[in-house]
Amino acid sequence: MAAPSVPYDAIILGAGAAGLMAASVAGQRGRRVLVIDHADEPGRKIVISGGGRCNFTNRDAAPDRFLSANPHFARSALARYTAADFTALVEAYGIEWHEKTLGQLFCVGSARQIVAMLMAECAKGPVDLALGRPVRDVTHADGRFRVMFGDREAQAPALVIATGGPSIPKLGATGFAYDLARRFRLKVVEPRPALVPLTLGGDELLFRELSGVSAPVKAHAGGASFREAALFTHRGLSGPAILQTSSYWRHGQAVTIDFLPEQAAGWLVATKRDMPRATLPRLLGRHLPERLAATLADRLALPGEIGRLADARLREGEDRLAAWAFHPNGTEGFAKAEVTAGGISTADLSSRTMEARTVPGLFAIGEAVDVTGWLGGYNFQWAWASGWAAAQAV
Repeated sequence: MAAPSVPYDAIILGAGAAGLMAASVAGQRGRRVLVIDHADEPGRKIVISGGGRCNFTNRDAAPDRFLSANPHFARSALARYTAADFTALVEAYGIEWHEKTLGQLFCVGSARQIVAMLMAECAKGPVDLALGRPVRDVTHADGRFRVMFGDREAQAPALVIATGGPSIPKLGATGFAYDLARRFRLKVVEPRPALVPLTLGGDELLFRELSGVSAPVKAHAGGASFREAALFTHRGLSGPAILQTSSYWRHGQAVTIDFLPEQAAGWLVATKRDMPRATLPRLLGRHLPERLAATLADRLALPGEIGRLADARLREGEDRLAAWAFHPNGTEGFAKAEVTAGGISTADLSSRTMEARTVPGLFAIGEAVDVTGWLGGYNFQWAWASGWAAAQAV
């Protein structure tokens, strides 16, 4: 026989970054909160993030660095709970951190420090955790949500969906959030892998021979461009520049790479005047790894000394190096994606509270929502900010 139903002020589904944040803030506001997760431990994605050191936020977190069908949706939450706010919390617990490139803040020690901090914050209020308890059913009647999990049942006037998306399924990630949202007639923007390596096929398979080679480039896709490192892999393209552009890329589109972003237009013709006996592999080797330089020079088919080549041919080669088009045939999927793009439609949610417009008391936060940040701590900041916003309203 199931245990009797226990009343709470809010039930949060998901003990990840957003769920724990919402639970801790709501609990400290005096709300009695229950957090349910099918995993045996909280914050599993936090633990593995940043190579085990958790890139917990980004100093430059701003709405224009997030993708959504509504590009303005994240503005309110991000303004009300900032990267500085979360960093202050981290410092209050004596967690040492350091800034890497591009505003990325990491723990000096372990990502588990962030999980322990969030759990300590939850302990400051009446927050219960039910871990290792898959949700069996969710119903809604008379203004209350009833959740059946394991052999237990709980009810509350507020239900928060914080179960994330299907990225990294080896950690137990699923599309549960979308199924539940659809049950309550909320729209779902088609989920897709984001911050994910791209795969190559056809003639571009030749580039797999460069597996392990990386170089600083400027990559473009879907109207966005990122100047960071690109990495050739045995399946295609990866590295920060590619992961960033993957969130904007769509099937059938090209990804263009500027292999020499520091070179001004006309550099190759100018070099011909100054160094007519130079060869293209030698020139490219000044800026790129030797194997990559040799492969690009071979594909450009500009043999011999550049002084013997027509300016027009050199300009063509220069143009191609500045916008080398790759045509990915796909991605490495949710298994390798750091996050999920798409999700519960922001059109159905309040940007201030994360509450569903048509279902009072139902909230959605974090990765479950159609808000996806850039690489580098942005998605954690969205988890903290959206969790904080919902916690003000439950």
